[in-house]
Amino acid sequence: MSRTPHARPRHRPPTRHDSRRPGGAPPRNPVRGRAATTPQTAVGHPRPTDLFADRLLAVLSGQRPVHWMLRHTVGRAYDDLARLAERSPLRTHGPRPVVRDIGYYVPRVGALEVFARISAGDRLRAMAFRLERGEDHRWRCTAVELGGPRPPHAPEDD
Repeated sequence: MSRTPHARPRHRPPTRHDSRRPGGAPPRNPVRGRAATTPQTAVGHPRPTDLFADRLLAVLSGQRPVHWMLRHTVGRAYDDLARLAERSPLRTHGPRPVVRDIGYYVPRVGALEVFARISAGDRLRAMAFRLERGEDHRWRCTAVELGGPRPPHAPEDD
């Protein structure tokens, strides 16, 4: 028996001609063309607002040590975070605290003022922090506060 020659090469499987098949792959970078001031990043990468809210929550709930945030903070923010973490204000004996909601305001290009609602069981707390993008294009926390009265700051040495 002889076979008839095929027009298609034999080393590849035949292509599918199904109209139900998706037209193509999604775009590789869906945020291209957007302003770089918003905290949205490429698909699969967490936003800096979400990332820092989770990091600060881990420190303030006692799940991580304060020095874990050392390279992610600048200025007085590390001292404020260390002072807050001494009391472990978000530590609970019941369910772990979680970030329920995040919002932000863009006061200028390269800066974000962020608020987060933290819940643990039936308690709801507020956390606010400021992020600034450095010359190396990395976000760093420059201020952090929890809801409630502010502790007095020690005077700075001149």
